[in-house]
Amino acid sequence: MVPVNRQALPLPPVRLARRAGREWLSWPWTFLINVPLGALVFLLAPTVIRYTAPSVGRIDWIGAGTITAALVTAVYAIVTTEPGQWSSVQTLTLLGVAALLLVIFLAIQAVRQEPLLPLRIFKAPNLALGNALMALLGAAWIPLWFYLNLYLQQILHLSALASGLALLPMTLTIMVIMVGLSGKLIGRFGVKANVVVGLLAMGGALLLFTQVPPNGDYFANVLPASLLAALGMALAYIPVTMAAMSGARPEETGLASGLVNTTYQVGSAVGLAAMVALAAAAGVEGSGGALLSGFHAAFSGAAWVAFAAAAR
Repeated sequence: MVPVNRQALPLPPVRLARRAGREWLSWPWTFLINVPLGALVFLLAPTVIRYTAPSVGRIDWIGAGTITAALVTAVYAIVTTEPGQWSSVQTLTLLGVAALLLVIFLAIQAVRQEPLLPLRIFKAPNLALGNALMALLGAAWIPLWFYLNLYLQQILHLSALASGLALLPMTLTIMVIMVGLSGKLIGRFGVKANVVVGLLAMGGALLLFTQVPPNGDYFANVLPASLLAALGMALAYIPVTMAAMSGARPEETGLASGLVNTTYQVGSAVGLAAMVALAAAAGVEGSGGALLSGFHAAFSGAAWVAFAAAAR
């Protein structure tokens, strides 16, 4: 049994909330922000969505079940792996089961008359590549956001509210670039150039985060790299989405859109699970700087994911 230094592991959300002093409300209240937003979308949707005649079809429950089970099994295999035990019987068995379920899902889609994911859509130019890039983008971006938040709270000892405000410049940067500049940049430099530059910028920002010190300063060590990461995300996301959907036929645009959003979520989940395992392995021994060593390892792993996506 490998001794685990609990100081090297991320604190549970409840303990984080207690450390932050529970500014106004406890963290579960953050999930309620989606309720009024969802209600607003529900009310406004009829005014912007064109009416189409209803179609009759069957839901591919078997396909949905197998692909969901495959993804859940893969993520579970990664997050439950003990540090340095990637070749353990449990890990290999679970990953094998996940791969088998994925093969079964593809076989089901190939023979069903009304599949959840018609495989013919992958004949569309750039669709497969666009979805692969979107998965890698999520696998780099979500661990960056997750571990940067932990660094602010657990290393710099900022409160939950202060950490949220510290990340606000990233959100604003992404909004400004996506809304005001993305179209112009794509029109001038093309899709590929924006994707490559964006992914390289994100990878560079992640490498900068691998150097954050235990007594770091927000304005010197966090803000510049976080803005570079936001720039990278803003440059890459829309062009990757365009690449994934550009070759789809008009009647398949909804399917292509759903697929590219799903691959982003899947890449995010698998990428975060992998970086959590990597951080736990790097920070499992020692004291004091062990927690930060785990964060550095996660940032480094996510950086190479971004560079790998740029190389495609």
